[in-house]
Amino acid sequence: MHLLVVDDEETLRSVVSQVLSADGFLVAEAASGEEALEAFREGVRQLVITDIRMGGMSGLELLSEIKQRDPDTQVVIMTSHASLDSALSAMRAGAYDYLIKPFESLDLISAVASRAAEKARLVAQNRELLEQLQRANGELQEVNSALKEMSVRDGLTALYNHRHFQEAFAVEVSRSQRSGKPCSVAFMDVDNFKAYNDTHGHPDGDRLLRTLAEILVSHLRCSDLAARYGGEEFVLLLPETPKVAALRIAEGVRGKVEQEHFPGRERQPLGRVTISIGVASYPEDGGDAPAVLACADQRLYKAKHGGRNRVVG
Repeated sequence: MHLLVVDDEETLRSVVSQVLSADGFLVAEAASGEEALEAFREGVRQLVITDIRMGGMSGLELLSEIKQRDPDTQVVIMTSHASLDSALSAMRAGAYDYLIKPFESLDLISAVASRAAEKARLVAQNRELLEQLQRANGELQEVNSALKEMSVRDGLTALYNHRHFQEAFAVEVSRSQRSGKPCSVAFMDVDNFKAYNDTHGHPDGDRLLRTLAEILVSHLRCSDLAARYGGEEFVLLLPETPKVAALRIAEGVRGKVEQEHFPGRERQPLGRVTISIGVASYPEDGGDAPAVLACADQRLYKAKHGGRNRVVG
């Protein structure tokens, strides 16, 4: 353990250093508080033994400076009987212990230094344990955050899942009720998806759904939310968006999907991959989230039975 002995009296400083070197400490010396601070800046000192009265910076001032730089450093004050009150003040200021000069026994120096060193070791161990615990808590939070994110995401498309959409939509309708601003949903379904799966196989069908998810995300604003509702059904939640704007967004998505060069799209019934979309808004089309979603679902049904590849709102 690195130890610094500070005293402006060379003989006493040398005696203390020799005793503590014999005890196994790595001892450095300083002839003043200013010199001690310089040594302290250059390297870690877990333990400092300093006289309380020195020319220039006093031991109390040195104690204060050390504790500001490293509160874990243990400081032992050396004082005379005449300055015992100052030593007690040092203890209140954070010193670990004090030694009274002249020393009754050199063994007393070793005993006090040994106790202070043990305190320094315990403080360092506790700090390391605390840091390990903080790291473990941080890692646990990251894992929990990842698990939470996985629980609300669809495994195939990485969009939000059905459950998360339902919760987010209910929250958004409540917010709209308070703000008086509308919100909208666009409920969509891939036209003739079964025919695509039957013709190309499920792996290509999965790739189609992932591509569709990417198209949806590309049309999102920061406040919007895209989710896979189930199977080949998707939904967009559009906060603070009136019906007219929602229809425009839905039409943009529909057109982009129609233009996308999906593999084998020419063998689809319409000669391309398309989607049908139903759009509904709160409060225009329902007084709560389930009612608005049911309205969007009915309009999706109309779009499907009206020839597909269209938006109904």
